[in-house]
Amino acid sequence: MSTPHVVVVMGVAGTGKTTVGPLLAAALGVPYAEGDDFHPPANIAKMTAGTPLDDDDRRPWLDAIGSWAHGRAGRGGVVSSSALKREYRDRLRASAPDAVFLHLTGSRELIEQRMTGRKGHFMPTALLDSQFATLQPLEEDEAGVAVDVSGTPEEITRRAVAALRGLEELPED
Repeated sequence: MSTPHVVVVMGVAGTGKTTVGPLLAAALGVPYAEGDDFHPPANIAKMTAGTPLDDDDRRPWLDAIGSWAHGRAGRGGVVSSSALKREYRDRLRASAPDAVFLHLTGSRELIEQRMTGRKGHFMPTALLDSQFATLQPLEEDEAGVAVDVSGTPEEITRRAVAALRGLEELPED
């Protein structure tokens, strides 16, 4: 295939979307967009207060990410988004049909440890259980791959690049 894809780096909070996303974009030679930057202020206030977002909160956020991804069609890009439910990923694909998903996975214990150690993020560890409860892993008919988040960000990125290039739809360069 001759056109680059938009890769949506997905997973629960604390899996490293914000860390791996820019590294992946650099490895693929495409721009990166931070999914958290697409949240309206009301969503950030809600999460900061420890209240999980509901589907109504997520729709405008997903549409904003989808709009960015649509604008990158044929040119490629990497964007982070928890994309926890199949319906969220379907909404993103409605805007960007050629998007592929990189699902960052890991044990709850590892992810909680990473969340506890990070500074300056609005998502409290108290919401981690709701994230895992909401998560619906990629299904067989969804274009994407799952990569474990154990190891350094560089190791995770190398595994992600190899897994994504292993998809029949993605070109080598």
